[in-house]
Amino acid sequence: MATKRSFALSIGASLLFLISLSLLLSNLDLRPRLFSFSLPISSTSQCSSSSSGGGGGGLRAPPPLRVFMYDLPRRFNLGMLDSSGGDGGDGGSRFPAWPRGTGIKRQHSVEYWMMASLVGRDGGEEEWAEAEAVRVLDGEEADVFFVPFFSSLSFNVHGHNMTDPDTEIDRQLQVDILDILWKSKYWKRSAGRDHVIPMHHPNAFSKDVVAPYVHVVDSFTDDDSPDPFNSRPTLLFFRGRTVRKDEGKIRSHLAKMLQGYNDVHFENSLATGHGIQASTEGMRMSKFCLHPAGDTPSSCRLFDAIISHCVPVIISDRIELPFENEIDYTEFSLFFSVEEALQPNYLITQLRQFPKQRWIEMWGKLKNVSHHFEFQHPAKKGDAVNMIWRQVRNKLPAVNLEVHRSRRLKIPDWW
Repeated sequence: MATKRSFALSIGASLLFLISLSLLLSNLDLRPRLFSFSLPISSTSQCSSSSSGGGGGGLRAPPPLRVFMYDLPRRFNLGMLDSSGGDGGDGGSRFPAWPRGTGIKRQHSVEYWMMASLVGRDGGEEEWAEAEAVRVLDGEEADVFFVPFFSSLSFNVHGHNMTDPDTEIDRQLQVDILDILWKSKYWKRSAGRDHVIPMHHPNAFSKDVVAPYVHVVDSFTDDDSPDPFNSRPTLLFFRGRTVRKDEGKIRSHLAKMLQGYNDVHFENSLATGHGIQASTEGMRMSKFCLHPAGDTPSSCRLFDAIISHCVPVIISDRIELPFENEIDYTEFSLFFSVEEALQPNYLITQLRQFPKQRWIEMWGKLKNVSHHFEFQHPAKKGDAVNMIWRQVRNKLPAVNLEVHRSRRLKIPDWW
């Protein structure tokens, strides 16, 4: 099958489970039920919220990323949110709200929030001044090209498993989007290297930029207890599925090891509406929230814990975390290897001996960083969408290097 190169956002199944986006420059190969990417680039550029300006050495924010967004038929994006599914553009300035009652599907809605950040803003210049990315209508003015295809939602909406006949709809959407892109003059000009294609599903893989899940529990906006440590009686909280594959097999071992502790809540459950509400309440009443691997090293639970200001206890030997060039997770999270976590009584002993003052410091840090994991419309300064766009912008030097080299080299990718 013919291949093309792309600058894409995707989730890495072999490394991260449904929490991450990846930006990569790669060979694009359409396979059943997923896009396959390879040959990710590396970048030495560092993310910074400010850059040196002239006139006395003051600091000023860099200009926003200029993004040209493809005007795709509605069936590729917003049509999946309702029953109409009709064709059309982005619907003008009024952008539809994410529907209520979608449950766990919300965690796979990163593509929606990225699209929303580029359209439907009713604010003035002040609102746009906080944006890390702005939409341009002329592709000649763009730094990158955004493809608003809700690929992860399509995977979840069109069929319930790999053998469901409805999955043919998802497969055809993938075929159609490739046809649109390969005919685009902008794609042809750079071989797709400067195109941002969101993918947010565990069957995608390889990544350069890691981004968070959309949290599914409610944000804890009034967490102002004068004694937060003692107001949370549960030492350790976990609520979720205990039977997983690969590194996630540790969950079933932990379920057995953590039985019998009065201050530990470990429950096997599904992410239903009632379950999400129970998790919201449970995390807010707990000092520590357990984050073992799922089918891959990470899951939405980590970001639910951060939003709930419950100190994450991360058990993994190879987890990758979003925005880590700007955020030091050791300031508000605890990390244990799989080997350490499986030692009898080790984990609980460490948590019970954890100093109260140090926990309060971590709790305060969680309150300070939680806004970086909020997805909202309109987007706000420093929130998850703006953090993602900032990561994209930091990849531009490496992207431009590949684009410029490709225009002169007779032997592609010799370097």
